[in-house]
Amino acid sequence: MKPLAALFGRRARLRWLHLIIGGALLMPYFLVGTVLVGMVNGGEPVFSSLSGQFVAFGLALPMAAVTGFFALVRPLCVAAARALCGVPPVLLADGPARTRQARVRTAGWYTLHLALGGIVSGATLTLPPFAVAVAALPFFSGLRGTWLLDGPRVLREPWALALAPFAGLAMLVALALVAAVAGQALARRAPVLLGPTPEDRLAAAERRAADLAVRNRLARELHDSVGHALSAVTLQAGAARRVLDRDPEFVREALTAIEETTRRTVGELDSVLGLLRQDGEPDDAADTAYGPGLDALDGLLAYSGVPVAYEREGDPGVVDPVVSREAYRIVQEGLSNALRHGGGDPPPVRLLIAVRERERELEIVLENPLGERPAVVRPGGGRGLRGVAERAVLLGGRTAAGASADDGVWRLTARLPLAVMARGPVPDAAGRTEERR
Repeated sequence: MKPLAALFGRRARLRWLHLIIGGALLMPYFLVGTVLVGMVNGGEPVFSSLSGQFVAFGLALPMAAVTGFFALVRPLCVAAARALCGVPPVLLADGPARTRQARVRTAGWYTLHLALGGIVSGATLTLPPFAVAVAALPFFSGLRGTWLLDGPRVLREPWALALAPFAGLAMLVALALVAAVAGQALARRAPVLLGPTPEDRLAAAERRAADLAVRNRLARELHDSVGHALSAVTLQAGAARRVLDRDPEFVREALTAIEETTRRTVGELDSVLGLLRQDGEPDDAADTAYGPGLDALDGLLAYSGVPVAYEREGDPGVVDPVVSREAYRIVQEGLSNALRHGGGDPPPVRLLIAVRERERELEIVLENPLGERPAVVRPGGGRGLRGVAERAVLLGGRTAAGASADDGVWRLTARLPLAVMARGPVPDAAGRTEERR
């Protein structure tokens, strides 16, 4: 059964159809070749000469190869190879052929496809009728009285007539074998000629890196915005519950803080999710249009759930909007850390925002007493400082975080350029900031 499946199974039939399509695509080039041969032979009919047909076939292939250099030919060839040749999609390239190497390979595949397709198509059109006529010779004497008169005398022998049905069947099997071998040859060459070139692999890697950067960016935004809001709301709700009966004024303030925090977070969440609805690559204007900046720090600090001593040096208005937005997120993450690790009574935080125009640098310092922090970190932490480091590195800045034995405080420091210096893939160093949370 396996040999029959290899010759007449579904895959073999699809590959045979693929070859027939190649023969059909060859016909325009072949007809042009016949015209050229006829001009050289003084108008003698080409189809009556076997040698003339072979010459026209040879002239058609270079013309087909030239067509294969067009960029859009590769997607069509890849689609046909995937659907009819049974080649796994991962082995074939996507998109038009942009480089010289890709176009040369595509031209080679296109020429090979049309060459084998022309041979198999010609045999498919001519051989089956001939094989059926040969197989029918013993049963229809009229066939022997017409075309066999001009054939070899051996075909008139009784033993030749007895073997004629087997000969006709053998011709059909031979045709199926030739088609199967040609189809398999095309399928094996497809990954080589239609597979991705080194440039295609590099472009695919760049697209994956860009997609990963977008996902990481959205993850950072959601982590910082929603994570901080949940920490602050949880702390405020817990504090309000403990004093619900004896301090209604504090409960009222806590509920106000919860309302303001959730309202601000919903707006930020809408902005972040808006990125998912954008088609194509966002431009620089769209890149800076979402997310709060340093001008929104007062609202963040007022309802952060942790006491903050805020100091500011310089004019935040000179800070680039992108840097301002990332600085806001860094401050938000620092406050979230203080909330998460401060237990029921979060320690006071000192925040310094210093705009140093002479050094063209924005410095952010968050400090809180080390002694107030729990000895054991709650599960689920450890990503915030890495996100802070990634934000800084993407802007061309740097961060440092850790406990200081000299003054007994936990200190998070970030130094960012006032304007965007570098934006691109996050280097390995982004994750090397000391992280003890």
